[in-house]
Amino acid sequence: MLGKLSDKQIDELLFSQSIGRLGCYADGKIYVVPVTYVYDGQNIICHSREGMKLEMMRKNPDVCFEVDKMENMANWQSVIAWGTFVELNGEEAELAIQKMLMKLQPQLTSETARPHDPGNSEERRATRGLTAIIYQIVIKERTGRFEKHLK
Repeated sequence: MLGKLSDKQIDELLFSQSIGRLGCYADGKIYVVPVTYVYDGQNIICHSREGMKLEMMRKNPDVCFEVDKMENMANWQSVIAWGTFVELNGEEAELAIQKMLMKLQPQLTSETARPHDPGNSEERRATRGLTAIIYQIVIKERTGRFEKHLK
């Protein structure tokens, strides 16, 4: 059976996962990349070091985010959200990083997966990737689908 996820089911899927795919577009190029995230009930919170996706989102803040949960090819859920990239600084970044650490700390295993001290934005840009940029995707629209194989 194929179906549409309810708003509650969409929230549950977004809360339950930690890896999603972020799609962005700038300068005639589409870029889709996996990201570690936390959902706070309204926004998708992420972190990244300086690189292509941040450069692209700064040029064009309209993005798409996808997350899924697959038991197998006949039993899955998927959510797609469209929103706006917003770079966080100061207290907003600190609060966001605390949310990320609370959820992700038990799962952290690699240096690139760890959110780092956000610092101030000018210092971060000057380091070219040595500290994390904290950002959120402000969700404007979302949809969810599922497939459930009934025995």
